[in-house]
Amino acid sequence: MSGLLLSTQVSVLARRSMRKTLRQPFQLFPIVFFPIILLAVNASGLKSATLLAGFPTHSYVSFAIAVAFLQGAMFALINTGTNLAEDIESGFFNRLALTPLRRVSLIAGLLVGVAAIGALQSTVYILIGLVAGAHLDSGFGGALVVVALGSLTTLAFGALGCAAALWTGSGEAVQGLFPLFFVFVFLSSGSLPRNLLGTGWFHTVADWNPISYLIEAFRSLYIYDWDATALWRGFAVAAVLGLIALVAASSALRTRMQRT
Repeated sequence: MSGLLLSTQVSVLARRSMRKTLRQPFQLFPIVFFPIILLAVNASGLKSATLLAGFPTHSYVSFAIAVAFLQGAMFALINTGTNLAEDIESGFFNRLALTPLRRVSLIAGLLVGVAAIGALQSTVYILIGLVAGAHLDSGFGGALVVVALGSLTTLAFGALGCAAALWTGSGEAVQGLFPLFFVFVFLSSGSLPRNLLGTGWFHTVADWNPISYLIEAFRSLYIYDWDATALWRGFAVAAVLGLIALVAASSALRTRMQRT
């Protein structure tokens, strides 16, 4: 009975999380279109990079589209954290805390909704990429893996947004995280493969930057057919990041409940 009650609570909160995002065009636009606009700009300006010796593909769109999945996850972080912060600021969160709702349902419901949005936006990126000329060398099976990895990555970033919202209780503070995470994307192998980054500080930062391994996991399915090493690294980074974020969100939730 308790398991059924928990699943019902999670289901209700997940539907609310999805509807809150889908009903707000100003949240949907950056999630779907901003990464695609950046992809078009980068593919146009950097396509000559494909002429470099050792560049892995002749299609820069196929190479660069991996970044779109990370940018979509970052927007999901901001939207999830902002929505939760709004619930805290409006008092809705406090009212939920006074109900028999289980603590785990609060976070699980949000993150199930975030994961579903992640799967949806990954599907959209795949379709738009195909129209733009990206070649998914791993085929239909690879597309399913892209969606799975996109969903897991979005869930991990969404959990970070929840942790930030619960710690600060401020939507503005959550939105302030976006430039920080955007810098991590630029300091990665998003624009060039790591073997072409030279041996300077940028190469070192890209090597240590976990975002590089997420990008390379998505990219491998587009330009390397199936690369087991890139895939397990990407899934491992997403899982570890998600676990750290969940621990942080759980701790922040405990503190927030005590305040309430």
